[in-house]
Amino acid sequence: MADAADALRRLSFNQATINKWGALEAIEACARHGVGWVSLWREPVAKDGPAACAKALKETGLRVSSLCRGGFFPAATAREREERLAENRRAIDECAELGTDVLVLVCGGLPEGSRDLDGAREMVRDGVAALVPYAAERGVKLGIEPLHPMFAADRNVISTLTLANDIALGLASPQVGVVIDVFHVWWDPAVYREIRRAADVTLGFHVNDWLVDPPSVLHSRAMMGDGPIELRRLRRAVDMAGYDGPIEVEIFNRDVWAMDPDAVMTTIKERFVSEVM
Repeated sequence: MADAADALRRLSFNQATINKWGALEAIEACARHGVGWVSLWREPVAKDGPAACAKALKETGLRVSSLCRGGFFPAATAREREERLAENRRAIDECAELGTDVLVLVCGGLPEGSRDLDGAREMVRDGVAALVPYAAERGVKLGIEPLHPMFAADRNVISTLTLANDIALGLASPQVGVVIDVFHVWWDPAVYREIRRAADVTLGFHVNDWLVDPPSVLHSRAMMGDGPIELRRLRRAVDMAGYDGPIEVEIFNRDVWAMDPDAVMTTIKERFVSEVM
């Protein structure tokens, strides 16, 4: 186990973990709890105002590990796909305004009525490639986050780290990489090989745990240490591959959302040290 103060330097609070807080509240809470990084979501930032959030970040000294989220590339028509690219360009602009260089991409599921999984994955690759010039212009990197296969139909056809690496390494652009979330990849027998393969393209690392027998698929993440994931082994593998950036705690869990937010923040810090580092 690492020294607590040293370990907590890498902790980033992902705003989705406490859904009671708006963007400004999350920034204030991180500063109050001594957490130096925050990951923000576009909808709360839009509600509070990007300029106000950027001002609060500057005043508190917090750094933004990433902005969630872009992506959702597959669509039934060329017009819809172009509209989605335009929305992603707006997300890139928001990253630049907030001072983060990572836009997390949840790449999108099958177009309505489609069963063409290969075609949807090709749309994702083409969509990411189309964004590269604008991302480079704005100084933002595109982090492809693979999601667990149970989300392939409606949220993300990029369902393994292998698929995410194939796109990122195939495009061979410094603007494109991968974001590794343990919830989505822990089960994969190829995960440690693919972590090594992602050595030069890892843009983020997310921790949480797997909730056995969850109330719903979407809300099936647990607090670190409350499930079966080998968190420290995965973190060490990512570190050994060369990633030394912030580590986001991102939990979608109704029971966690119902708790006192400050108590959740205290638990996050404790479990980050005891279970992850």
